Amino acid sequence: MRFIDLPEYGGPEVLQLSEGEKPRPAVGEVLIKVAAAGVNRPDIVQRKGLYPPPPGASPIPGLEVAGEVVAVGEGAARWHVGDRVCALTNGGGYADYVTVPAGQCLPVPQGLAPVEAAALPETFFTVWSNVFDRGRLQAGEVFLVHGGSSGIGTTAIQLASQFGARVFATAGSDEKCRACESLGAERAINYRAEDFVEVVRAATDERGADVILDMVGGDYIARNMKAAAMDGRIVNIAYLQGAKVQVNMLPVMLKRLILTGSTLRPRSAEEKAAIAQALEEKVWPLIEKGKIRPQVYATFPLPEAAEAHRLMESGAHVGKIVLTL
Repeated sequence: MRFIDLPEYGGPEVLQLSEGEKPRPAVGEVLIKVAAAGVNRPDIVQRKGLYPPPPGASPIPGLEVAGEVVAVGEGAARWHVGDRVCALTNGGGYADYVTVPAGQCLPVPQGLAPVEAAALPETFFTVWSNVFDRGRLQAGEVFLVHGGSSGIGTTAIQLASQFGARVFATAGSDEKCRACESLGAERAINYRAEDFVEVVRAATDERGADVILDMVGGDYIARNMKAAAMDGRIVNIAYLQGAKVQVNMLPVMLKRLILTGSTLRPRSAEEKAAIAQALEEKVWPLIEKGKIRPQVYATFPLPEAAEAHRLMESGAHVGKIVLTL
């Protein structure tokens, strides 16, 4: 099979198209012939040598795919050869074939092409587990997501609005802000021109946001505390501007704030399977009704994975970037 090799760490140019033997499914796994693979920020971090795969995972980049089941290991009884699935992988998605734990696979929602289905798993698993499980977002609450035009952001906006929250988002241009609002954000804030703390507090009669999903870090950590409502929940899933900061923790006590966060890749197969089940029950019907749709900005053939990484690092995209095979 073809796959994208990572012989050394560095810039996008280190990604190389190589050939090797296709894997075989172990107990509880399926083998997927990949039609499309999503590109995600963790792939960039892995390429730079800062996010190593967990023990036993494939060193090939790629955390989500869509395709067809071509072999089924013992104990993966739900799936059959020929099934169309999308899957959260533990690695190995940038390849013609990948093995995946059966519980991390989901049926491709009716009406979605493989490119769209490949844009679902990583962002939807991440948003569901952090916004709804950890953040406990409820209908009627105020939700703020930073990086609203990213794959995570466009997913979070749609899910939160469909489940009845008031949604605010930050983005880096007026064009990106309009895209966020078209997906369900009540108000998108151009962080280059406005202070999100002031905007959110003014729009909520100084109450603030009940749940904040942040992937920026840096000075946003203290500003999130100012923007949070009483009993607010702040969830960090990345620290693009740095994880080490000096902040006044007094608002945590005065507002009874919860500061939390998580990573998805190291979690157990059982935990990921539970998230998959929740998505299939509560979100997949909304996708099939057309109320939620993955936002695919650009596609690249597998040999052009480096160009896909360059686009992601440029920040010019709105939504997802997908490799096609």
